[in-house]
Amino acid sequence: MRARDLNAATWRKSSYSNQDGGQCLEVADGCAPVVPVRDSKNPGGPVLTFATDGWSSFVSAVRDGDLRA
Repeated sequence: MRARDLNAATWRKSSYSNQDGGQCLEVADGCAPVVPVRDSKNPGGPVLTFATDGWSSFVSAVRDGDLRA
């Protein structure tokens, strides 16, 4: 897979993020067919990319509580 230029990406924080700088992640929309994800505390750090359908399945599983131990 080739590298994506995400310099112009618009990032948004997870709705689970708090204002105290807790464990936050950000996603960038509009980069189909992938969803870029990064640590909001380290915006210049590594970015993980997930297939759009895989990310949607993950978010649904989190929302539905399917990933609880």
